[in-house]
Amino acid sequence: MAEELVAKESVPKVPAAHAPVAGRPFALVQEPPGRQTAAGERAADDPATDGTQPPGLPDDPEIRAYVHDYFAMTDALPFPSVVLDPGWGVAHSNPAYDALFGGVGPHPTAMPDDNFLRFVLFHPDAASVLAEHETTWCLPLLAQFAEAYADDESAPGLQDIRREIADDPIMDAAFRLGLPHWIEAVGDAAVHHDGAVRHVRHPDPERGRTSCRLISESPRTLRQFGLRRLTLVLRETEPPAVRRGRAHLSVVPAR
Repeated sequence: MAEELVAKESVPKVPAAHAPVAGRPFALVQEPPGRQTAAGERAADDPATDGTQPPGLPDDPEIRAYVHDYFAMTDALPFPSVVLDPGWGVAHSNPAYDALFGGVGPHPTAMPDDNFLRFVLFHPDAASVLAEHETTWCLPLLAQFAEAYADDESAPGLQDIRREIADDPIMDAAFRLGLPHWIEAVGDAAVHHDGAVRHVRHPDPERGRTSCRLISESPRTLRQFGLRRLTLVLRETEPPAVRRGRAHLSVVPAR
């Protein structure tokens, strides 16, 4: 692929902020038997690890105990919650998160328990769970990615995602041409999503379509490793809405 497709000049300008760069997925603690995350499975397949020394953390029992307890606390939440590494890889997800995305079909690189950004951008079932997918999920995540990529385009994982965006002419046009206009119109909220209210379609029929508030947090101990937790605080169920197909991103004029 031509280098100009992934050149810095093609990256939309975003409001100045400090965003972590992407790194390899974390597998910080051993998952309970029968419930290992995708990141944990990758670590188990890595010959450099023996299953007792998860990558990403120093050999400090106190830090490991803290992370283990933090994940246990996350599992106890009734709301979907996921711990993300610097490249949006899923370090840990709780049962409510797994239930929300449990109905999506298989995909080689964009499963929601593997990488949240890839799921939002590339999984064909993303819009079936994330309502108003284009404007309230896809574009905001593209803006966050643009910021991280502009900060360090050589960061592990970011080049691969940029190439995948470039491989989709519609997505690439939205990223290079439509996204800058959208960021200018939305302002700071285009990148900083803590507290934003968005909509999901829960597979549980008793919930159905509902809104959620995004809570993003990163305690100091986790922040040392670029980790952050994203929680979708589900709210009251809303009346069913008409689903509409999408042939192209609306930020790109149809031709």
